[in-house]
Amino acid sequence: MAAETRLRLEALTKRFGAHAAVDAVDLALEPGEFFCLLGPSGCGKSTLLRMIAGFEAPTSGRVVLGEADITGLPPHRRPVNMMFQSYALFPHMSVAANVGYGLKGLGRGAAAARVAELLRLVRLDGFDARRPDTLSGGQRQRVALARALAREPRLLLLDEPLGALDRGLREETQGELRAVQRRLGTSFVVVTHDPEEAMMLADRIGVMDRGRLVQVGAPADLYRRPASRFVAGLLGDVNLIPGRLGPAEADGTRVVATAHGPVRAAGPADPLAEGAEVVVAVRPESLALGAEGLPVTVADATFLGDRVRRLLRLPDGTPLRASGPPGEGGAQPVGAETRAGFAPDAAVILPA
Repeated sequence: MAAETRLRLEALTKRFGAHAAVDAVDLALEPGEFFCLLGPSGCGKSTLLRMIAGFEAPTSGRVVLGEADITGLPPHRRPVNMMFQSYALFPHMSVAANVGYGLKGLGRGAAAARVAELLRLVRLDGFDARRPDTLSGGQRQRVALARALAREPRLLLLDEPLGALDRGLREETQGELRAVQRRLGTSFVVVTHDPEEAMMLADRIGVMDRGRLVQVGAPADLYRRPASRFVAGLLGDVNLIPGRLGPAEADGTRVVATAHGPVRAAGPADPLAEGAEVVVAVRPESLALGAEGLPVTVADATFLGDRVRRLLRLPDGTPLRASGPPGEGGAQPVGAETRAGFAPDAAVILPA
């Protein structure tokens, strides 16, 4: 894919009266990137997508595709297409007619060849004459995807594209969507409120909160090194252990004094003064039971086949969650008193 498909958003803002639905967002997407906008309902991610597509006019800021400022262009003049959650297929038209709807400028032979190519791409060969109401939800999603790709957009925008599917079908279709994007090399921007979906699909994730883009990074980086309590909680279960920030160690970790003893963890992304109130964020799978760490009591244990999920409590009643293989940590029945610890590089210090 040519380098001119790079997308830049520059201080992009959308206000509805006094409310900033999108607040000065700066973002650069690389050619061929699969990017997910992740956040709760009402955080501004769909509004941001609609401004890129041209369906919403920004209050201020710019949308730049390659070297062209497309901020003022109407949707039909942008080399961008958008696929909606509803799919909006024409029920009276065949699969082939739906996919070829936007190809009226091509000759009949060229349009038919393009439709056949797209149906092969989304694994719907032989479905040309079928109507949408005879297809499964996942098949309809693939027809909508093929139609959105028909005119070879330089950028494809997808607003909750898998939201109408049940969980099992969503997981299957996530893999298909990612495979299609890799084969094409077209830049995709997907809006989702599902962190698992974002982590499975994306090369990078942009987390939005109240109109702002609060952190951007690869899925593993955001999961392991969240910049805030909001990002940490959005991307999965996390234990937050309060304390006060102590001195830095020689290896770059920091000591945090908690009510139940000192712990060491990776330092905060933004420098904090010694003595500042902080929380140590550690994922359940990084919390191990053994001879070292904070004193805890096993309050509950649930066997889940490949792992055991334990609810632990610190002496003051603060809950912690641990998850690991059944044999990890030895026999720890409910009521057992033990210790829970973690490697310093498996936790991160965040502002309280």
